[in-house]
Amino acid sequence: MRIIEPPLLHDHVRDIPGRQQSRNVDAVIRYHEETKHHFHRNARSLGYLDWANQPNPFRLYDGLTPVKLPFATKDPHAFYMDLYERTRNQFRHFSIENLSLFLELSLSISAWKSMPGSTWALRINPSSGNLHPTESYVILLQQSDTDPGVFHYSPLLHALERRTQFPQKLCEYLRGHFHTDGFLFSLTSIFWREAWKYGERAFRYCNHDVGHAIASASFAANLLGWKMTYLSDVSDEDIARILGFHRTQWVQCEEEHPEILCYVHPSEVKDIPTNLPSELVSRISQLRFQGQPNRLSDDHVDWEIISEVAKATLKPGLSSQGKPLPDRPFYDGEQSRLEAPQIIRQRRSAVALDGVTNISKSQFLTMLDKTLPRDQCAPFDFKLGPVRVHLLLFVHRVRGVDPGLYMFLRDEADFERLRAACRSEFVWKRPDEKVPLYLLWEGPLMRDAAAVSCQQEIAGDGAFSLGMIADFRRSIEDAPFLYRHLYWETGMVGQVLYLEAEAHGVRATGIGCFFDDPVHHTMGLKDDQFQSLYHFTVGGPVEDERLQTWPPYSHLKEDERARVQQMKFDEP
Repeated sequence: MRIIEPPLLHDHVRDIPGRQQSRNVDAVIRYHEETKHHFHRNARSLGYLDWANQPNPFRLYDGLTPVKLPFATKDPHAFYMDLYERTRNQFRHFSIENLSLFLELSLSISAWKSMPGSTWALRINPSSGNLHPTESYVILLQQSDTDPGVFHYSPLLHALERRTQFPQKLCEYLRGHFHTDGFLFSLTSIFWREAWKYGERAFRYCNHDVGHAIASASFAANLLGWKMTYLSDVSDEDIARILGFHRTQWVQCEEEHPEILCYVHPSEVKDIPTNLPSELVSRISQLRFQGQPNRLSDDHVDWEIISEVAKATLKPGLSSQGKPLPDRPFYDGEQSRLEAPQIIRQRRSAVALDGVTNISKSQFLTMLDKTLPRDQCAPFDFKLGPVRVHLLLFVHRVRGVDPGLYMFLRDEADFERLRAACRSEFVWKRPDEKVPLYLLWEGPLMRDAAAVSCQQEIAGDGAFSLGMIADFRRSIEDAPFLYRHLYWETGMVGQVLYLEAEAHGVRATGIGCFFDDPVHHTMGLKDDQFQSLYHFTVGGPVEDERLQTWPPYSHLKEDERARVQQMKFDEP
């Protein structure tokens, strides 16, 4: 099977007669269509790297004294499966030491890399181009270790920056609302960090990174006996008010956009409310917020289409948690001997794959099986909503599995819809009854996998690569903000695959650059009912011997805050 390029541009969204859509739906569809890569035209970007204005990858708030967090002297003893199963982990109290460990295992710096002329930080949570548009905040309600309030987390300093302090009555009100101890956790995005390099496609990549961060935080929380419950009834506007963004003076193009707010609580506690009373939001928003966000770049390019889609996908106060998750057993395959914290800390993005390394069928199916949502298992019990993403697999080097094109259904309820939408010649043969994997077409596809991933050899040099196929049109028409959720779901799946690759002795990398419609043509899709949103590849890594590696917080040994504020961080 060869890939034949479809027409260069697709205007079918606008041409369907009688289609009644809201302005927000139109804006989302327009953004998605206009930011597709094609064989002969990429999505719009600056076209070169303006190194003089490369954004600082670290947000700091000037005028605040950081609350230093203690580094872990020893990681918790946790097995591989402890990443996923909540019943395996004992609850740890909400102390400053355990909060520090949660952040250290989810969002901190994992290492420094350097080569002549460049130095850059790697993080526990991956990012497109290592640009890190995702910021995080914690809202502490306890007074035993530090005064409660809204704090920004600085990965550079591994410290909290207090933006406002909560009165005791407000803390009691919040704890009473949730009926259990815990803290609030929020993620935000700075679109400029990605747009500097990727232009208009940056909104996609920012939301990939949010998904990676959600899963990364969910895994870390689980190892401490904690669970993150998504407050799906809280609007983006209210999240911004809770974080004090309405009282913050942002540099133009560097503002932060609210993404998620969740409550972190003991795993054993069920039925956490997913809302916040409007009176409570109002009381928090009236507090005095301090600190001025540091400037990230001297100059900027304002990509208006990103602002438009961001506005169109603002989330109102609506719930989208969907049906209960199944209580399904895990695939009985090969288990990693590595401990969970080691897997988390050693995660890296492969820059090249060797084109030789293969994995076993057991490893392959074990990796895929971990992407299936399960009740009381991280990270998908975050309850983002019903499953909307499936995996189109290019299998290259898996012992016991024929090379070819496969579909892995993360919810088999979509089987008939997908089969009807795809090529009629696909066989839909199931090689193993224990997992929802279907052979579509048998034969070598290394060149095809690379071709649709922007001609990147890494997609054909691994054991397998994949495209994440989303239930697109129906989701967007249901609620435009679900456009962001689709990307979050792909990022969560990607984080699972990152850790699974490390656990099984290989390496993975996310691929944001791919030719959208050629992928759809490969499947035989004739409309936008389903769309590919993210690519991924797994295989044997080729290490760059020119690189030197340094410990993650070696830059803080002398505690020179002024020095780290002035550091120039170069992208590899």
